[in-house]
Amino acid sequence: MKYCIAKMKNRILSYLLAENGHAVEIHADEMEDRNLLGNIYIGRVQKVVKNIQAAFVEISPGVPCYLPLEDLRDPIYTKKGPSKDLQQGDELVVQVSREAMKTKGPSVTTRLSLQGRYVILDGKHIGIGISKKLEEGQREKLRRIAESYRKDLSADSHSGSIRLEEAAGIVIRTNAACASEETILEELRKLSRQLADIRGKAPYRTCYSCLHQMPPGWLRRFNGLRMRDTQSIMIEDEQLYLQARQYLQEYLPELLPILVHYHDPLLPMHKLYSLERELSEALSQRVWLRSGGYLVIQPTEALTVVDVNSGKYEAGKKKEETILKVNLEAARETARQMRLRNLSGIIIIDFINMETEEAKNEVLGELRARLLLDPLQANVVDMTKLNLVEVVRKKVEGPLMEHVV
Repeated sequence: MKYCIAKMKNRILSYLLAENGHAVEIHADEMEDRNLLGNIYIGRVQKVVKNIQAAFVEISPGVPCYLPLEDLRDPIYTKKGPSKDLQQGDELVVQVSREAMKTKGPSVTTRLSLQGRYVILDGKHIGIGISKKLEEGQREKLRRIAESYRKDLSADSHSGSIRLEEAAGIVIRTNAACASEETILEELRKLSRQLADIRGKAPYRTCYSCLHQMPPGWLRRFNGLRMRDTQSIMIEDEQLYLQARQYLQEYLPELLPILVHYHDPLLPMHKLYSLERELSEALSQRVWLRSGGYLVIQPTEALTVVDVNSGKYEAGKKKEETILKVNLEAARETARQMRLRNLSGIIIIDFINMETEEAKNEVLGELRARLLLDPLQANVVDMTKLNLVEVVRKKVEGPLMEHVV
């Protein structure tokens, strides 16, 4: 795969292109990065709403965020009222866990997490988690590395790091399968020291202070690239290239050999890889399939609906074989479109009606297999008698349409 970064109008567009030249992912970031996701602030409680079990916390004047009370675990208060419970006027450390979407403001949590290339210190889950996309042998090896680190840390009271069992769990990412034990341990030490520093300096900072600033989204996505799958990182704009080079030198030096400054005045990068066409197709409501069928993708306020149609497919085979062929292709393309458009939350897929259980299971199996390739967690819930399939995909960023249109 190739990772292309291009300037278009007032956006920085990041494309992950497959070997066939088609986009697998497209992300759009504003030139002036306003993304709050992952940032850590000292916020002030505006109000607590008991009937929805949530509070609203300002992280800066006029920027209220939603805090579910179930996420209020071991909060770090910098100012606390007389009540033991959370109350208006309290000041505490929060992290933005989900950016604003449509009419909803950002969400925050008191469970602080830090993400590296190979591991995550996850405040939401105390314990050790290993990527389910790894083979069992790899999972066991990486689990032993994480367990040994926790034991060593607990035994060393002068390490300058936090006690992970009290503040955060360890999640081993898929990329860790290609890293050495020492590389993983070094990243764990670095993140642990960083989290300890944030927790230690918080009581001495004023309200609305930003304790931890995430890099711009287009730089942060380098963490998810796999060396074995990525042939090159191509950037045309010189300023963006220099920013990327500086970031990789500091955080991901192993990716420097594949960083390329593309320069060809006769053939701009957006022409070479048809980036404008790829973007246009990713925003289109109708997606044609090779079989002649097509998908209609319609986002709504509550969910996204994908309607599968047989379209121009007129094979001279039996009706059930025709329907199965279109549905299998639709399952593959729907999984690609979910990742391409960054669709999240509830996604309902209306497949063409199938009569046999064998056909339904084959389509569900194909969909599940394709969703395993998605870096975000995506699960098939069930198929109804009407061949409606419910998929749930983790919400992190807003969909591509919101960032471009």
